[in-house]
Amino acid sequence: MLEIKTTAELTPAALITIMQARVAVFVVEQNCPYQEVDAKDTTATHVMLWHGTELVAYTRIIPHDDGQHISFGRVLVAQAFRGQQYGRQIVAATIDAITQRYPDQAIKIQAQDYLRDFYGSFGFKPVSETYLEDGIPHVDMVQVKKA
Repeated sequence: MLEIKTTAELTPAALITIMQARVAVFVVEQNCPYQEVDAKDTTATHVMLWHGTELVAYTRIIPHDDGQHISFGRVLVAQAFRGQQYGRQIVAATIDAITQRYPDQAIKIQAQDYLRDFYGSFGFKPVSETYLEDGIPHVDMVQVKKA
């Protein structure tokens, strides 16, 4: 089941499930100690794919740091559900949600560099050189809208 909710709309149980999944992927699996839960979570819109009470896949929608674009990030698929195209499904749902909520805004993301081709399949093009963020190579990408 797909759900899209603001932080204020989440139940405490859903919020804890999301934060546990994010820490498991971005801090523990990627061996990257950083402040995973941040101030952007207070105003984020969360896109979640659930199988019963299990979180299958997740993203959050936030304003981009440049203040001129909408962004999404913290894209994850829970380990037990990987290899089943849920990453494509959650990104497509997130782009659809952004298009509905912010029809005049371009989407700019900070992608892990190894996912360049994955995001390219959704129309994203690199707009920066590769840089390190929290020790992980990233690239800024903007979605090029089809005319």
